[in-house]
Amino acid sequence: MLLIKGTFRLPPENLDEALPAMRTMMQASRQEPGCVEYGYAHDVIDSGLIHVREMWRDREALDRHLTSTHLQVWRSTWSRLGISERRLVLYVVDEGTPV
Repeated sequence: MLLIKGTFRLPPENLDEALPAMRTMMQASRQEPGCVEYGYAHDVIDSGLIHVREMWRDREALDRHLTSTHLQVWRSTWSRLGISERRLVLYVVDEGTPV
């Protein structure tokens, strides 16, 4: 299982404009074969900071995602929305244990 965790920034005044594109990206990604989890969360303290969490079954599923049309469309909005400071890290994890 692959976990991607990280953040990106956008100007807080662009959040309302970014939300539809973020929703579209999340919905399309969640429909992909091999996607276990995909989400963005706005930080409640640091306005404009978006947390990213993705889980993929395997590298093949992630590689398909990285070439998907909806990812290309999402990336095409970054300049207009002022998205910056993208910091994502890929981890290899097991199934986990409830705590």
